[in-house]
Amino acid sequence: MDPFLTIAEAAKLIAAHKLSPVELTQACLARIRKYDDKLHSFLLLTEERALADARAAEARVMAGAAKGPLDGIPIAHKDIYNTAGIRTTGHSKLLEHNVPSADSVVVQKWDAAGTVMLGKLATHEFAMGGPSFDLPWPPARNPWNTEHFTAGSSSGTGAAVAAGFILGGTGSDTGGSIRGPAALCGIAGVKPTYGLSSRRGVLPLSFTLDHTGPMAWTVEDCALLLQAMAGYDREDPASADRLVPDFTADLSKGAKGLRIGVVRHFYETDHPVSPGVKAGIDAALDVYNQLGAEIRDVTLSPMIEYHAAGTVIITAEAYAVHEPWLKTRFNDYGELFRDRIALGAFISAAEYVQTIRRRRILCLELKAAMADLDILVSASQPGEAPRIDSVPKWGNLEKPSLTMPFNLTGFPAMSVCTGFGAGGLPVHMQLIAKPFAEPTLFRAGHAYESATQWRATRPHLG
Repeated sequence: MDPFLTIAEAAKLIAAHKLSPVELTQACLARIRKYDDKLHSFLLLTEERALADARAAEARVMAGAAKGPLDGIPIAHKDIYNTAGIRTTGHSKLLEHNVPSADSVVVQKWDAAGTVMLGKLATHEFAMGGPSFDLPWPPARNPWNTEHFTAGSSSGTGAAVAAGFILGGTGSDTGGSIRGPAALCGIAGVKPTYGLSSRRGVLPLSFTLDHTGPMAWTVEDCALLLQAMAGYDREDPASADRLVPDFTADLSKGAKGLRIGVVRHFYETDHPVSPGVKAGIDAALDVYNQLGAEIRDVTLSPMIEYHAAGTVIITAEAYAVHEPWLKTRFNDYGELFRDRIALGAFISAAEYVQTIRRRRILCLELKAAMADLDILVSASQPGEAPRIDSVPKWGNLEKPSLTMPFNLTGFPAMSVCTGFGAGGLPVHMQLIAKPFAEPTLFRAGHAYESATQWRATRPHLG
């Protein structure tokens, strides 16, 4: 059995009774058992639950009662998503033995869609502190080269999808935690519009910036996953009360006629990217031009302004979330998380309020810049995956983040693989759309993937 089926491919085979959900799940479990001791992408493998889910899905399919394209599809959840009766740790000693009594909303929705849950995936501690080597579990490693970093914080999901352990998984994104691992692991990952997908039951980091979203091998697969994830939740204060569109409706429309703006100064001047990343973006823009899209340059405020506002908000709000534990169990945190978050104690109320005001101005700036555009293009990461032992402790403060502008503003954004750079490691581009324009975002990403060959190359684990 091909261990590297996409969700769309597997769904068609399952619907045609040419692929058994049980056999697909068994193949994924066997691959995890064989290779995950190199990658550490899973914190907990729920093998019995997975097989039970798969058998139930197979019974529905055989009875002609399949729930849809996700029925029988093996997935796993980032270990900040609460799972009823199944350990949820945040990859931290503080929650090492935490077993929630209820599922998060997204977990409930994916269960209702018939997904097969294989377990809980590695993250950076509480979705921020990593890669850390002083926690109860090691950090996840990059399948393209295990000496290299995955980015974070959805590290386990990025690694597990790229390695063919799962066909899709959950991520969360507060400052780039879906798009970073998607970029470095060579997969697709989307941060939806703020409020599109519920965060209830997910360990919080920053109430203003937290997003939940899917990660998978292709843009089309992300669209299928988001379809079962999105929707209004009256108990999430940030949730948007609006109808969920068909995220796959525009996939076949291609790129002709798309108006694409390129924020070159973000990745050429404000935070210059590696030659490989830049070459990948340049080539992708050539593809879009050949497909009939209109390309033009866009200038925004220097990226440091977006980064500074986002950093103040995330640090202050994360400190507020963790203050009780920081005061009583400081040394139970890993060094990276506790030191980064402790800075929040020194942010004044005046600084926080002025930052929120500045955020509003930057949101309006981005809205105006995209008024006559469909898509923006930038980068998600400054280069190919660095060695995992060379990631600086204060790297999040040394240079402005390429992803933070779109957490700050809440616009939907996605990382898409654009090939391979130094050391054969993946490179990428970041696509951004207007709020709640995910169908257009998926259209642009799918058009590029369909016109290139990168999705045919997978990492070799041995």
